[in-house]
Amino acid sequence: MTATKVLVAYGTTNGSTAQIAEAVAEVLRKEGLTAEALPARSVARVDVYDAVVVGGGLYAGRWRKDSRRFLKRHGGELAGRPLWLFSSGPLDPSASERDIPPVPGLQRAMTRLGAKGHVTFGGCLEEGAKGWVARMIIKNGKGGDYRDFARIEDWSRGVAHDLVTTA
Repeated sequence: MTATKVLVAYGTTNGSTAQIAEAVAEVLRKEGLTAEALPARSVARVDVYDAVVVGGGLYAGRWRKDSRRFLKRHGGELAGRPLWLFSSGPLDPSASERDIPPVPGLQRAMTRLGAKGHVTFGGCLEEGAKGWVARMIIKNGKGGDYRDFARIEDWSRGVAHDLVTTA
């Protein structure tokens, strides 16, 4: 069976991870798959999808709560499907310069669920961000947009290729 319908679920606070998820879904569609990006908290069922990509923003060394809860809530069904994960968050160019492993809690979930892979993309925190900590980071000049959309697209094409060739 060819995996044709892909869910890209995400947890985001200020929209940066949502934009990455939308970019992933767009590439999957361009590669001939049916894909939709949805907030993790709004997904009621995953059994209607052939494969799942889940993204979460990193905050203080933890994956976004919505994304963590999604993995717990749908763990039984995710373990039986091709699954990839991505993190977004470093507010510096490090994610484009080297492979950043998943945070420990996410690594445990990956092992438990048999995830096929994980990647960390740079984050984005700009003026108008929600939250006191975010506003302080920006005020101290540590914000910015470190997302590398060419890298996001390359990774997404790899996911699509894996789905098409292993089906």
